Amino acid sequence: MSYHNNGFVFTNNVEMWRELRRFSLSTMRDFGMGKRSIEGCIIEESQCLVTELKKSKGLFIDPRKFLNKVSGNVIFSIMFGHRHDYEDLELLDVIETMSETFHTVCSFWGQAFEMFPRIMKLIPGRHHDILSNMEKLLQYVERRVEKNKGSLDPNNPRDYVDAFLIKIEKERNNPHTEYTIINLVNSTLQIFFAGMETTSETMTYALLIFLKHPDVLAKVCEEIDCVIGRDRSPSMKDRSQMPFTDAVVHEIQRFIDLVPMGVTRKTIRNVEFKGYYLPKHTNVFPMLTTALKDPACFLYPNEFNPKNFLDENGQFKQNDGFMPLAAGKRNCLGKALAKIEIFLLTVTILQNFALKPEIPMEDLDLSPDVSGFGNLAKPYKMAFIFR
Repeated sequence: MSYHNNGFVFTNNVEMWRELRRFSLSTMRDFGMGKRSIEGCIIEESQCLVTELKKSKGLFIDPRKFLNKVSGNVIFSIMFGHRHDYEDLELLDVIETMSETFHTVCSFWGQAFEMFPRIMKLIPGRHHDILSNMEKLLQYVERRVEKNKGSLDPNNPRDYVDAFLIKIEKERNNPHTEYTIINLVNSTLQIFFAGMETTSETMTYALLIFLKHPDVLAKVCEEIDCVIGRDRSPSMKDRSQMPFTDAVVHEIQRFIDLVPMGVTRKTIRNVEFKGYYLPKHTNVFPMLTTALKDPACFLYPNEFNPKNFLDENGQFKQNDGFMPLAAGKRNCLGKALAKIEIFLLTVTILQNFALKPEIPMEDLDLSPDVSGFGNLAKPYKMAFIFR
């Protein structure tokens, strides 16, 4: 996909990246990321999910469709200042378009398009949907920006878009400013993509892993019942008392290897690395998968095993090889948000529901449905039985 070098995620303009990333981190913190306020937002959204899953009445459903709505609403709250009802057509249209685009990018068609764009433009296929979908999403963000402009109060910003608009006005006489409408639109969409798809895909895979490993599921539920019980919502302060659950959440992210190659980087000067010469402007992939499956870091690199994050006393231990989303200075902007969201969603679901697979456990397949830019779980259905 191409954002025409605008925004801060894919730009090769170092000054633009540095300035917009600094602003985005600061602004997202102001509107809750990494603070208790966003924890409250996620807890509220988790309870909305519980209400929706109860309505399924134990029937077999596709969990991805529900998880997309949760992660979409959390990022909607930060970027646009409000959440949507789960049946809201605007929410459904945005998440369907984003999900379809992400799956196409991760497929053979998306990878071929990324590597051979000039040739692939001449060949029919699903990859052509990427650009049309991106244009549709950019137009949606443009409309939201215009809506915010019409009711903007410079003294009372409501969300990320408001804060960026205020910055644009302050810098309007700076000919070299990075604060432009086109950077606002692209940055907003890039954050939205990263914030929604990574969390929903991780949670979709997580539930499948629990179905495949009922022994692990039972032990996590036991810890939830012991530490939290059934009468209150989970919170991040519970995590320190739940070492096994914490280890499982980390191991899920390590095992699924969501973004195996990482996001493309580019050398900013000539580099010599382990006997290899890399000229300036060479595209480089960080290959996160080599760290996540490094036998020097993990005792069980190629299998799902929570012991990869537990010490000999059963306490949680950090691991330098754990870098599930990115590495280096351009690590994932929303990693603090993802950390909170994945833990709270996992614990809330397991606190309230027993999980039942549609097919026998031995027939569940944990290998990816597609493996390219991302490793995505095979489609499956499951039942949520209220406990």
